[in-house]
Amino acid sequence: MQEQQPAPTVASVLDREISAVEKEFVDAAEAMPEDRYNFSPQSLKIPGSEYQGIRTFAGQAKHVAISNDCIWGPIIGEPMAESVKGGNGGENVKSKADIIKLLKDSFARGHKAAATLTTENVLQTAEHSKSTGLRLAMFGVGHGNDHYGQLVEDLRMNGTVPAASRAQAN
Repeated sequence: MQEQQPAPTVASVLDREISAVEKEFVDAAEAMPEDRYNFSPQSLKIPGSEYQGIRTFAGQAKHVAISNDCIWGPIIGEPMAESVKGGNGGENVKSKADIIKLLKDSFARGHKAAATLTTENVLQTAEHSKSTGLRLAMFGVGHGNDHYGQLVEDLRMNGTVPAASRAQAN
C-alpha cells in the first residue's frame, strides 16, 4: 500500500517553486570559474551587438540575491539585510564564495517567507509593500528564472555547460 502524500498547501507549492529556481541558480553560480565571475558579453566586443551596460556574471548573481531580500523580506516583515545595502547593494561582496553565500541566504529568506503564506493571508498586502504575499513570492521566483537565463548564456560563452543541461545529457 502506497503512503498518502499530504495535501499541498500554499506554502508547500510556493516553497517548491523557490527550491527549483534556487537549485538552478546556485548550481550555475557554483559552475562558473571564479576567474570568470567578472565576465560580461560586452567584453566580447561583437560587432553590432547591444551588450553595452550588461551586468557581469557576478553582478547578475548579486542582483538576484539583493532582489530576493527586497522581494521576500516584506512577506515576513524583515528589513533588508545589512550585507545588501549600498548603491547597488552587495558592494562589499566580491568573492565567488561570498556571492554564493549571499545567494543561499537570500533563498533561505524566500523559503522562510513561503512558509508563512496560507490561504487566509496570501492575498493580503505585505508589510512595507503595495503587493500581496502571493504577488511578491511569485515575482521572486519569476525574477530568478529570468536572470538564470542570462547566467546560462554566460556559462556557455565561457565553455561551461549548465548543470541542468548536463543532467539531461546523461
